[in-house]
Amino acid sequence: MAVALVVAAGRGERLGSAGPKTLVQLAGRPMLQWSIDALRAADALSEIVVALPAGVAVPGGCVGVLGGEHRSGSVAAALAAAAAGEDVVLVHDGARPLVTPALIRAVLGALDGVDCAIAAAPVTDTIKESDGGGIVVRTLDRSRLWSVQTPQAFTRAALERALAMPADVVAAATDEAWLVERGGGRVRLVAAPAENLKVTTPRDLALAEQLLAARVD
Repeated sequence: MAVALVVAAGRGERLGSAGPKTLVQLAGRPMLQWSIDALRAADALSEIVVALPAGVAVPGGCVGVLGGEHRSGSVAAALAAAAAGEDVVLVHDGARPLVTPALIRAVLGALDGVDCAIAAAPVTDTIKESDGGGIVVRTLDRSRLWSVQTPQAFTRAALERALAMPADVVAAATDEAWLVERGGGRVRLVAAPAENLKVTTPRDLALAEQLLAARVD
């Protein structure tokens, strides 16, 4: 079994939401609830800890903590509140409501022999690197490129080491897998569908609504 940490402290400015992003209604449920339901349905977790903005009610059956100023701060707060008996930790963004129980189980199953296993989709676009001024420096080999998602599974020891890095490094991390990489840890990719999108903009919200409504139907 593992413990899940759900990052759900985003304010939702880019989404145009007046309140916390993960409480926006999506296909009949708060966005966060879709992730909670998928995590429970995976039947592989002993506990779910959710990092939330101040004043937000904790979803039923979960442990709630106050989110940090940045994502890794929220992960650290949730990890500190998690039961100490589990050696595997799953981190998931509450703004990825299309996660499935099958993907959760696949990521957890891929952790054997490595420090971290992450959901990711192969890049299909041609990717070019610029010099910062709009001039192309080179075109990258997309056959070796992956678009990273969550969930991400960690050995507890690896995640604790990652979060113990200098505060400025931790604050700059866009995901905890990067911190594990930086510390010399091994990270395994788990192929995931591109539809496991992160809801950031109104367009994302509309697409997620359509995809989730199709599941309910």
